Amino acid sequence: MGSEEGRPGSTARFLATCLIGGVVMGVSLLGLSQLPLGVRRKKNKPIRVYMDGCFDMMHYGHCNALRQARALGDQLVVGVVSDAEIIANKGPPVTPLNERMIMVKAVKWVDQVIPDAPYAITEDFMRKLFDDYKIDYIIHGDDPCVLPDGTDAYALAKKAGRYKQIKRTEGISSTDIVGRMLLCVRERAISDSHNHSSLQRQFSHGHSQKFEDGGSGSGTRVSHFLPTSRRIVQFSNGKGPGPDARIVYIDGAFDLFHAGHVEILRVARELGDFLLVGIHNDLTVSATRGAHRPIMNLHERSLSVLACRYVDEVIIGAPWEVSKDMVSMYFVTSCCVLKFLHNGLYGFHLFAVMNFFIKLVCGFPIPTKAPVQKNQLQ
Repeated sequence: MGSEEGRPGSTARFLATCLIGGVVMGVSLLGLSQLPLGVRRKKNKPIRVYMDGCFDMMHYGHCNALRQARALGDQLVVGVVSDAEIIANKGPPVTPLNERMIMVKAVKWVDQVIPDAPYAITEDFMRKLFDDYKIDYIIHGDDPCVLPDGTDAYALAKKAGRYKQIKRTEGISSTDIVGRMLLCVRERAISDSHNHSSLQRQFSHGHSQKFEDGGSGSGTRVSHFLPTSRRIVQFSNGKGPGPDARIVYIDGAFDLFHAGHVEILRVARELGDFLLVGIHNDLTVSATRGAHRPIMNLHERSLSVLACRYVDEVIIGAPWEVSKDMVSMYFVTSCCVLKFLHNGLYGFHLFAVMNFFIKLVCGFPIPTKAPVQKNQLQ
């Protein structure tokens, strides 16, 4: 039989194949062209997202924003605004840059930190993000960020098509925390002549005190934040200790979570394979620290600790004393127990745990740089 070349049926099939192939290629190119400039990347290249902020008096709302930002990509780069930029745009920060850097670096969803970031995304800085840091998208919350001249701080990123937005965490802000502290101070000043409605009691009822002068005090809304199970899961690592893991346990109030807390948790984590943190409930904190503490309630404090990269698990409402039941519940075979003492020092705190399988009790003073002391119990 002769070749099929030149036959009408063969020609038709050839033309149909070319047509279908051209349509498929055209659709692919059209889809590629819809990607913002610079996001047309090689296969398997991680999506890098950028988020900046002041992160002053860092709280679980900041951490939740970083968690949401990280979910929009594969790697999260965070810019921490310089002290000078904050002063020029908002007023002096409460915590300096070095402490704010420690706090941001400790958040488990952060992959890289840029210090001294500008408050506004300028054209030069945006190009640096794209070229040097290989950023694909710039992220910000749905609350407006306006410069002193009234312009949008993220206008250039939006114009470039490289902007994505996340939802702001309601019910918390640095201003709110400062307000709670002021309310605490005012209530302490009048507590001798008024009904003893402690800040803790206000937390429990979810409202601020109405003073006898007919006013509403400082107007500060005291937190009645209660987390959902979904939020706790979002912040949790979701993993338990391995069968032979050395579990380190440390407890405390961790109120107004700060750089000092981060440092002690970092050192504690280095002592073992799994860091378990006990968060004392509000009544325990009030009994040991004063009727006007804590500033942040139990659930808020728990989320702040859970967001720290050095923490593997927390006990929400941990007992003041390390009990046999608590130790056995976590199948502790080798554990380091650190206890915050009333004099402000972490030191040797030998519990009656010789029969609880706890073999290592260690402690160290704060804030000296002396090496951690260890005492191996036989």
